Amino acid sequence: MMRSACSAARSPLSSPSRSLGSRDRSGPLPFPARERTTTCPTAEAGRIAVASVDLVTRDGRALLCGIDLDVAPGERLAIVGPNGAGKTSLLRLLFGRIRPSAGSVVIDGRDLTQILLSDRGRSIAVVGQSDLPDGRLTVADYVGLGRIPHRGRCADARHAVIVAQACTRVGLDGLGTRRLATLSGGERQRAAIARAIAQEPAILILDEPTNHLDPRARADILDLARGLGITVVAVLHDLALVTPFADRVAVLQAGRIVAHGDPESALSASTVRSVFAMDCFPFTNPATGRPLLVFDTPAA
Repeated sequence: MMRSACSAARSPLSSPSRSLGSRDRSGPLPFPARERTTTCPTAEAGRIAVASVDLVTRDGRALLCGIDLDVAPGERLAIVGPNGAGKTSLLRLLFGRIRPSAGSVVIDGRDLTQILLSDRGRSIAVVGQSDLPDGRLTVADYVGLGRIPHRGRCADARHAVIVAQACTRVGLDGLGTRRLATLSGGERQRAAIARAIAQEPAILILDEPTNHLDPRARADILDLARGLGITVVAVLHDLALVTPFADRVAVLQAGRIVAHGDPESALSASTVRSVFAMDCFPFTNPATGRPLLVFDTPAA
């Protein structure tokens, strides 16, 4: 069946009752902010199912077409692709910042549009590439923002313990009174992940979490995400970081998934050459035995 502007013209979408933030007026519509039905926790939380999703702007531009994805609880999915492929748009669909023009996003068996905003905040944490917290905040205050969805559900002392544990987990113990403006780029990113951990989510969404970090800090941030034991979906720009981090990879090109599977199969030499105009070579780290992928510019 033909769907949307991905294959045919789509009629204009109706406006939601309320916006969830500033946006381009020609862009896709956000979810309505009104709450609906309550979410019941499941025994195995963190499952994501994206079925036949299209995302079309009001002026008819197709940002995503025919997206199908299943992410198992505890799985780490890397989303890669060239600039403008639709990576960030796909992430925004996964946490409800925008709604699909067609298809569905289901979290733990429930359509995302039917999950209360408060419950969504306890299930999904997001670390965005453009997060700009007030530099006057202390680390403890910033990480404590992750407890907002849990306010009124446990004692203040419990909130403080969870914040302290989150800071310790990311290696920021002892820095709770430091102001964000005094931290390095890597420390600020660790603080952002600590805030997400403090939410106690089943799903962590990372939008290019290693931007502007040095090579060791990049590896440390992704190693930290690997060890959380929850579902992690990350947009990654550096293809060399994908294999050490991800269980599975989705390769986007022009709004479509052109490859999906384990890193070795999804980032095959033919796919990398076609999508990124790069050569790709499998390699084994002689010290650890860990499989790696090496990328290079094709010979002239």
